[in-house]
Amino acid sequence: MIIQALAFYLFAAVTVAAGVMVVTARNPVHSVLFLILAFFNAAGLFVLMGAEFLAMILVVVYVGAVAVLFLFVVMMLDINFVRMREGFLQYLPLGGLIGLILLVELILVGGAWIISPAAQLAASQPQVPAGDMHNTRALGGVIYTDYIYLFQVSGLILLVAMVGAIVLTLRQRVGVRRQSIAKQTARTRAESVEVKQVPSRSGV
Repeated sequence: MIIQALAFYLFAAVTVAAGVMVVTARNPVHSVLFLILAFFNAAGLFVLMGAEFLAMILVVVYVGAVAVLFLFVVMMLDINFVRMREGFLQYLPLGGLIGLILLVELILVGGAWIISPAAQLAASQPQVPAGDMHNTRALGGVIYTDYIYLFQVSGLILLVAMVGAIVLTLRQRVGVRRQSIAKQTARTRAESVEVKQVPSRSGV
């Protein structure tokens, strides 16, 4: 029990510290590396909770795909971060207001969790899969039966976000030749074929 408590405090402290460094780091590459560290420690917390499937998904999907993709995008794109930070003071009041709203929501959720008898009962009696059903099957049963519509909506939101990111990063560069399928299929034989009358023994 002492070892589990020590592991929990270690993983939690490193996760919080890495999350703070993600926000405060000046170099975006360092921010992504701290994000990967936070994901690994969050996976360790999931393992301590007995949710090994969530820990595996967090490492495989977020660390192996999303965070590494962020890292390559930040390193490959020529982003002028000095220019991006020029409007920081302009959006500071709006950002502070949003942060204040989120802080109030977290306080309300935490207060409701502490004073709610049902929440305390749920915390004292964790839900364990009945019989020989393992954690992955129980989680899949809950997601695809009770929360199937919310799961599909979250997938659509992620799809829209992916399309939006592609549209925002798509840049039209001058002087770059691109393939146009419509122009290729609209060409006639007279535009694409030219017949040359080559005299005999003279070559092209």
